[in-house]
Amino acid sequence: MATTVELLRPETKGKMSLEEAIARRRSVRSFAPKPLTLQQVSQIMWCAQGVTDADGMKRASPSAGATYPMEIFIAVGEGTVTGLGCGVYQYVPDKHALVRRTDKDVRARVAAAALGQRFLAEAPLDVLMAADYKRTTGRYRERGVRYVHMEAGHIGENIYLQAEALGLGTVAVGAFEDDAVGEAFGLPKGLEAVYMMPVGYAR
Repeated sequence: MATTVELLRPETKGKMSLEEAIARRRSVRSFAPKPLTLQQVSQIMWCAQGVTDADGMKRASPSAGATYPMEIFIAVGEGTVTGLGCGVYQYVPDKHALVRRTDKDVRARVAAAALGQRFLAEAPLDVLMAADYKRTTGRYRERGVRYVHMEAGHIGENIYLQAEALGLGTVAVGAFEDDAVGEAFGLPKGLEAVYMMPVGYAR
């Protein structure tokens, strides 16, 4: 099941300016049944946690002390991303690749765990940020919890703006049952669900 999917090289120059993306950004809660491309998913992953320097030490989103507590997972359905099979994947930043963890479509379970927010089942892609708090609290103690949550916000805004630049929509979702979401995504021990963002074309 541990299939690795190499993602396409991320683009660092787009057709929309940062200023326009900020001005146009809105939360989207209704998604069209139109599949995403692997290139679009590649960009979303890169802007969330992609490596941005030749030494592999810096990432697209800032992290307190470069502790990088966040792991990125995605859930996709059958045919909802062209070139990507149904299931749950984990993003591997240093390889810019996805590792498949299950071949099941868990989006309906995710929506149920998110207090019935059905758009999570309808969007072609659900992104989950899951944190290993010890990576940051090990250095900053209790204050590190705040830093982890700040980092989730940084990643979320990157995804918002990248989605807008790609002609897509998203919304930040914080209302969900943590354990149920973790079970749906099959999170490894030590990781806690923090933030979710469905991504797709606005209906």
